[in-house]
Amino acid sequence: MPQDLSELSEAEMNSVAPPAPVYKIVLTGGPCGGKTTALARLSPYLRERGFEVIACPEAFSLLVSNGMSFDYLGAVEGMDVVVQDTVMDMQIGLEDGFERVLRARGKPAVLLCDRGLMDGSAYMAQEGWDKLLAKRDVQSVSELREGRYNAVFHLVTAAEGAEPFYTLENNAVRTETPELARELDGMTRNAWVGHPNLKIFDNSTDFEKKMQRVVEETARLVGLPTQMQRVTTKFLLRNKPALDKFPEDVRVRVFDVEKVYLNQDEIIADNIIDEYAFIRMRSTVNEDGEASGTVYGWTGVQKTDDGQTIEKKRIITKREYNSLFNNRDKSRHIVRQKRISFLWNIQSFTIHEYQEPVSDICILHAQVQSTPGSEGVHDVDVSIPPFLEVDKLLGGSEEDKKHYGAYHISLRD
Repeated sequence: MPQDLSELSEAEMNSVAPPAPVYKIVLTGGPCGGKTTALARLSPYLRERGFEVIACPEAFSLLVSNGMSFDYLGAVEGMDVVVQDTVMDMQIGLEDGFERVLRARGKPAVLLCDRGLMDGSAYMAQEGWDKLLAKRDVQSVSELREGRYNAVFHLVTAAEGAEPFYTLENNAVRTETPELARELDGMTRNAWVGHPNLKIFDNSTDFEKKMQRVVEETARLVGLPTQMQRVTTKFLLRNKPALDKFPEDVRVRVFDVEKVYLNQDEIIADNIIDEYAFIRMRSTVNEDGEASGTVYGWTGVQKTDDGQTIEKKRIITKREYNSLFNNRDKSRHIVRQKRISFLWNIQSFTIHEYQEPVSDICILHAQVQSTPGSEGVHDVDVSIPPFLEVDKLLGGSEEDKKHYGAYHISLRD
C-alpha cells in the first residue's frame, strides 16, 4: 500500500488527480428511439478526435439476456425493489469501474452510458422507489442525477412521431406495444427532469438528422467545434410563475442556484476573442422548501473569432468549489436564482427566477437545437406552456444581453 504520492504509479496518480476531463453521458429513451445507433455513431466520432471512449452496457438488459425473465418482477412481494436494487448495484459498479480505467489512462475521455441510475424510477411505483432510496441511504436524487452525469440524452421512441418505423427486432429483451412504448418514454423523460443538461431528441426530423443532432450536441458538450447553432430560445416572463397553476401531470423540480464568476488569465489563443469561467452550486429544494441535496459544477466559455461559442463543463466537489470561490471576480456580484425545471410537449424547459443582484427578472429557457440549414429561431418550433405568461422573445442583441444575461447582470456598477 503506497504511503505517499511519490510511491504512486502514473496510472494511480492519474486516478487521484486526473490530468484530463472524463465526461459521462447517459443515453436513454423509450423503445426503438435510436440508442444503439447513437452509441455506435458516437464512439468512432469521438475516438477520431482524440478521445478515449468506453460504452457502459445497460445493467437490466444484462440480467435479462443472461436468464432473468420479466416474471421475476412480480414473482414474490417486493421483488421489484430487489431487482432494481440489484440493477443499481450493477450499474454503479460498471460505471465506476469504467470511469476509473478512463481516469487512469490520463487522456480526454467519454463514458457513454446505456441508461443511467434514474431510469429505474420509471419502472417502479413511487412508494417502491422511495423505499429503494431509503434502503440505499440516498439523501437526494441529485446524487443519482446531475451529481453523477454531465449530460442526459433522451431519444424519443419512434412510436411517438415516427410510428411507421417502430420495431423491436433489434432488441430481444423488449416486447412493448407502441402504446406502452409511448407511456414508458414519457415516464423515462420525467425520471430525468431536473438535470441541467437534459437534452431531448424528438422525431421532428428524419432518423439520420436525429443522429446528427446527437453527435453535434455531444461535440458541444466536450468542447469540439460544432455546426450546431445556438438559437434564441429565451423568453421574458411577465410574472413569476405560480407552481399551483402548473397542470397536475407536469412534474416540476425546483433548485436554488448560486453562480460565481472567476478571475481569468489573459487570453493566449489567437482565435479567442473572449473567455470566462464560473462555478455553480445547485441545491435541490424539496416540497417543504428545504435544501435536500447539493451538487457543484465548473463551466468554461470561449468565444472564437469565427463566431463559435465553446463551452466546457465538469462536475466538481464541494472542496473544489470552495477553493475556486476564493478566486472569484470581485468586480462582479454573486448571482442567485431560483430555477424551475419541467417538460412540456416533449420539450425541456427551465425558468430562471433572479433573486440577487436583481429580483425582477424571470426568464424561460427552452432547450432546442438548430442544425445546419436553419436560419434562426423561426425555424424552431418552441411549444410555449399555456400556464405561463410570456412578455417577449429575447434575441441575441447586445441590448438583450445587457439587460437579461447573467454575465452582464453580475457586473457591479
